[in-house]
Amino acid sequence: MVVPPSSSVEDGPPPPPPCSICLEPIDQEAYLDRCFHAFCYRCISQWIRYVDSKHVQSVTSVKCPLCKIENFSIVHDFNGKSFQRHYVNQDFGKRHLSDAHDFRMKFYVSQIDHANDMFNVEQYWKRRKYFQKNIWIQDWLKREVQTLTQDKDVDIIVHHINGVAETFFRRQQREDNKAMAEQKRTEFRTLLSEAARPFLAGYTKSFIDELELFLVSGLNMEAYDRFCMQRMGELSSGEASADDRETYDQTLQGPFLQLFNEELGESE
Repeated sequence: MVVPPSSSVEDGPPPPPPCSICLEPIDQEAYLDRCFHAFCYRCISQWIRYVDSKHVQSVTSVKCPLCKIENFSIVHDFNGKSFQRHYVNQDFGKRHLSDAHDFRMKFYVSQIDHANDMFNVEQYWKRRKYFQKNIWIQDWLKREVQTLTQDKDVDIIVHHINGVAETFFRRQQREDNKAMAEQKRTEFRTLLSEAARPFLAGYTKSFIDELELFLVSGLNMEAYDRFCMQRMGELSSGEASADDRETYDQTLQGPFLQLFNEELGESE
């Protein structure tokens, strides 16, 4: 009797899906910036040129061939430390983005681990520190949404997301809410994810992670950016110091860090 060959774990993981344009294994992997679908860099570049050729004026965005979500650029040559980015319309990208926007985009694409250990996220929710209003949140939200949508005119989106957050926090003040801190945190993240997802698509989770960390930090935008630059630097060097918290404490100075320093003292 012939024993059929066994197909099991020994066969290894299945091969990655092919490029949906050429149907061959992906060569020079490239991602569209909002939906994160991957293609050969050459294939998706040719697709964009084809779409552009069908319009009288140059297009500033293109729909993904798979999911039809609007995208503004191709991210490619990503090696864990850096990446290249090609805008559907290069002038469009240069006209709208500042250096700060470019850094934030690089930060999101790099998918750096979120440093919840640097700020005591658990205590933020347990001690209901969300009642302390963050005066920089509106400007921070605007910059992040501009970065992730590649659009300057985001006031309506920011108003919507900020409104959902404020409604949640006001409800916590009005109600004698005895829910566990983790339940409140989960509810907050779920509500904000639902508000942001129609606009931010594949970036939604990273955006919510960053939003929560910015609120917990109590820092202004400049100080938070320096904190993120430190995280980027650790990724580039491939190592993180055991004294991260102490180093960061010494790097940032200013009255707005009082709450942050108190938080560190409580957690040690």
